[in-house]
Amino acid sequence: MLPSRSPELGDAQVPLPDYCVRMTSLFSPITLRDVTSRNRIFVAPMCQYACVEGMPNSWHLVHLGSRAVGGAGVIIAEATAVVPEGRISPGDVGLWNDAQTEAFQPITSFLREHGAVPAVQLAHAGRKASTATPKEGGGPLVPQAGGWTPVGPSARPFSPLHTTPHSMTASELDEVVESFVAAARRSFDAGFQAIEVHSAHGYLLHSFLSPLSNHREDEYGGALENRARLLLRVVDGVRAVWPERLPLFVRLSVTDWVEGGWDLEQSIELSRWLAVRGVDLIDCSSGGLTPDAVIPAAPGFQTPFATAVRDAVGIPTGAVGLITQPAQAEEVIATGLADIVLLGREMLRDPYWPLHAAHALGVDVPWPLAYTRAKPH
Repeated sequence: MLPSRSPELGDAQVPLPDYCVRMTSLFSPITLRDVTSRNRIFVAPMCQYACVEGMPNSWHLVHLGSRAVGGAGVIIAEATAVVPEGRISPGDVGLWNDAQTEAFQPITSFLREHGAVPAVQLAHAGRKASTATPKEGGGPLVPQAGGWTPVGPSARPFSPLHTTPHSMTASELDEVVESFVAAARRSFDAGFQAIEVHSAHGYLLHSFLSPLSNHREDEYGGALENRARLLLRVVDGVRAVWPERLPLFVRLSVTDWVEGGWDLEQSIELSRWLAVRGVDLIDCSSGGLTPDAVIPAAPGFQTPFATAVRDAVGIPTGAVGLITQPAQAEEVIATGLADIVLLGREMLRDPYWPLHAAHALGVDVPWPLAYTRAKPH
């Protein structure tokens, strides 16, 4: 069962109580290990489909940099593939070579110069790899059209329209772990100050967790500890090379929204295992494993998952999903539903959402010098 407390706030601006005007929780700093974010507003990782051969470029500098100028505390770069075949689409960014590492350096430097913490989400798309961009319909790409054969825990496609993935061998899983570890090393060299391991939305690590997609009969299938084995190996490997002073996050789909699939109870148990392995925050999302899941999307609909994991495990959590209004975000933090909020599409609509939210909440935060003439009073 989910906790009953949830921010039932829609798109309408809700008047704040006086204490929120005097001092807000949303704009209080949060420190994870030796890294301090100036507020509790994180930019969620969002694919930009702007790369050639996984190389970050000027689009990423402007896209991520504008969110730093806009006042966000932590900015998580999009799902960043640890190997070429781990991309969702051919236009996704990667960190599998040194040229990509160097291309990220001016971007992370700019984020730090403007007060934000640069973070990166390391990912492998698994059986949902090799697809066209949403603008192109999002369908699977066959090798003849520039795609490749996806991989997964079992030879079961994401949907009847998708390519059947290759069921990974034990040695291939060893290589995946090493790819995450190598990408973690490159993340540090690239200037990132936090890593998020992507284990949500039906991609490789999530597909091993869920019994709906994992039908293996070896040490990576069956019991929960077996289905979690790959993720735990990745976390152990990344944490071993990622500096002790820098935080490590994991994004989970806390439920598949399908009977018999991955669920909150398993997510809580997994989060306990992740906490003792040095994970500092669980980013609580949901869904993405199957195309037919019925998801009750509404403002704040995933926030109760963050609350449940936080209360059961005692680990910081992030709430994400249709959080759009300053009062709504403030309530999530002020009432202890989660430790941070992650904004996605709202940040695409308004890169300066944190600055505008501060004004709405009555908080005086500094604006970039070049923009101060436009600061509302």
